[in-house]
Amino acid sequence: MALAFSKADANDAEALAELINSAYRGESSRLGWTTEADLLEGRRIDAAGIVKLLAGADSLILVCRQHGQLLGSVHLQYGAGQVQIGMLAVSPCHQGQGIGKQLLRQAEQWAEQVWPVQRFSMAVIPLRQELIEFYQRRGYRRTGQIQPFPLNPALWTPKVGDLCLERLEKPARFSTESPPPSRVADTDAADG
Repeated sequence: MALAFSKADANDAEALAELINSAYRGESSRLGWTTEADLLEGRRIDAAGIVKLLAGADSLILVCRQHGQLLGSVHLQYGAGQVQIGMLAVSPCHQGQGIGKQLLRQAEQWAEQVWPVQRFSMAVIPLRQELIEFYQRRGYRRTGQIQPFPLNPALWTPKVGDLCLERLEKPARFSTESPPPSRVADTDAADG
């Protein structure tokens, strides 16, 4: 499956919010395996939130398309040698086809070409064991660091008590002592 990866811009905000919300919340998210519909009510993000992320310093959203159709996205936030990976989303009807794996791999490579990355980190709901296992198969390790789940009643409300996040981490392939190869523009990747 040939996929095209590129950096999102503000023109993508509405489509990205729709994609991310469909992958995580509501009935449409139940078509895939990444649903949080039993844990949280409401939206994951809105278009204004996407625009804010895109305008942030050392922040980007990588998108994945096939024949122009938006299939997936992931947010990358750099700071102090670390890239925080968040909102990895694949359209529910396209999940289970290896797109998420490719998108995560491309995001890590993209980040290493743009920033002096020491490690990658992410925060995952520990109740989502299948999601943690997905990331562990990609080299991420549980740190045991637990943090409260963020509150945002304008967008979401928890359906379960004691909701929290656990930090996962993975060392980067490159460090500041060993700079990455020069940055590559949009890339096509095949399953593999």
